[in-house]
Amino acid sequence: MELRLTARRGENVLVTIVIPVVVLLFFASVSVLPNGDGRPVDFLLPGTLALAVIATSLVNLGIATAYERNYGVLKRLGGSPLTRSGLLAAKMSAVLVVEVGQVVLLIAIAFAVLGWRPGPGTSPLLLVVGLLLGTLAFAGLGLLMAGALRAEATLALANALFVAFLLLGGIILQVADLPAPLAALAGVLPAAALADVFRAALGSAEVALAEPIAVLLVWGVGAVLLAARTFRWE
Repeated sequence: MELRLTARRGENVLVTIVIPVVVLLFFASVSVLPNGDGRPVDFLLPGTLALAVIATSLVNLGIATAYERNYGVLKRLGGSPLTRSGLLAAKMSAVLVVEVGQVVLLIAIAFAVLGWRPGPGTSPLLLVVGLLLGTLAFAGLGLLMAGALRAEATLALANALFVAFLLLGGIILQVADLPAPLAALAGVLPAAALADVFRAALGSAEVALAEPIAVLLVWGVGAVLLAARTFRWE
């Protein structure tokens, strides 16, 4: 049912797919940002994969769920045998299906249009781990907002976080190029951690994985537990 509802919100899904593709194609083509010594696509592709996860898990899921709650849809579900944890798991699983399609599309575009090729250290398993952990963290945040805040507040906060993660998440700008206080903040945010895991997975950079994986685990487990505990049907 969650997949059916997602398909009915086709315009929202389209936006979440188009934004990462536009970011990848534009910034990889114009080369106006300091992205290190390699080709822009090598830096931008992992970042746009992270952006796709954020757009789908945090923004789209959070806002859609908040308005379902506002319109009384979740109140009706609350009268069924469905538990809060079951609802959250179903929504996160549906989001994961969309994200798999986004990952395939972005990698195909980078390969066919921008001449990207996997690095020598490419790890499909690590890519899957990053996708799962990223979905856990950002879907958890989206559902936490949707289950505790008014729909209008969720809409505003989700979009604000999206912009903040875009700027501070190592997606279009390297974290090292940020001012020291912002770089320190970025280091504890899940966006930069997810981008680093994807860069290691695609062989775009050598990354010490212990810290970013730990950051994603802390954010993911913490957000999901809080969401399951505080989620209100109405």
